[in-house]
Amino acid sequence: MKASVRAACVLTAIALAVLASYLTTLNIRTHTKLTDIIKNTQHLTGDANRGEYVANMGGCIACHTDLENGGKPLAGGGALETPFGTFYSPNITSDTTAGIGSWTESDFIIALSVGIAPNGSHYYPAFPYTSYSVLTPQDILDLKTWLDTVQPVESSAPTHDIAWPISIRSTLLLWKALFFEPTREVDIGNRGEYLVNGPTHCAECHSSRNWLGGLSKRTLSGNKRGPEGHAVPAITLADLGDWTKEDMELFLEVGITPAGDFAGGHMTDVIEYSTGRLTAEDRSAIADYLLSESNRP
Repeated sequence: MKASVRAACVLTAIALAVLASYLTTLNIRTHTKLTDIIKNTQHLTGDANRGEYVANMGGCIACHTDLENGGKPLAGGGALETPFGTFYSPNITSDTTAGIGSWTESDFIIALSVGIAPNGSHYYPAFPYTSYSVLTPQDILDLKTWLDTVQPVESSAPTHDIAWPISIRSTLLLWKALFFEPTREVDIGNRGEYLVNGPTHCAECHSSRNWLGGLSKRTLSGNKRGPEGHAVPAITLADLGDWTKEDMELFLEVGITPAGDFAGGHMTDVIEYSTGRLTAEDRSAIADYLLSESNRP
């Protein structure tokens, strides 16, 4: 056997060993996450009224409604244009066929926590389970309870318009092994940290991604390849400059900046359907976190 062939075989063996190690680690952490969260939800009861608020925190309405074409609330079809193609949000109404009305609590927990559908397939990270994985068990159950009350809509979203090989869902297992941390934790006692790094999923847009779409770091340092090809600004403590807490609270409520400009692009929907619907206390907590040393990379 020629030396070059032997070297190629050795490198291939090493690559496969590394891949196997990543996949094993992912499986262990996924099992650990699901074991813990399902155990912690066994004695909890969901609250539909609070679940609607959790939906506002998570921006569910803006993403899962085709706002551009006047779609029905949460019936899916909202388009998200990315460098990898266009993803369409699914129907999450209580319809038992087109929506998630037939899902069990366990189905819902698994989807939000580790990005796996009831049929065992993996979700694309256009669905920000990579942030929702830190949601508290109570928040997850409350959200599920509220979604069960949403008017059913019998319509399915369009199929994702993405190219091969990304269109092969089984490749997502490798993506997860490289970029998803199921057991990631945040300080639940710090309300602002929890909101920013969990339900409001700020890092999904405001952090840079590598060529495979993985978040290099969750540092809110900006993203040159945001939705629809638009750059998303950095919002670290240093980048916010002279913003005061009152500036940030007002921006989160109505979208006006200290310079008198208004938010544009996808941020308008975030403010209208998410941060603008939060309590003043939660907007204050977000402002405190964003303007703290904890938000300095």
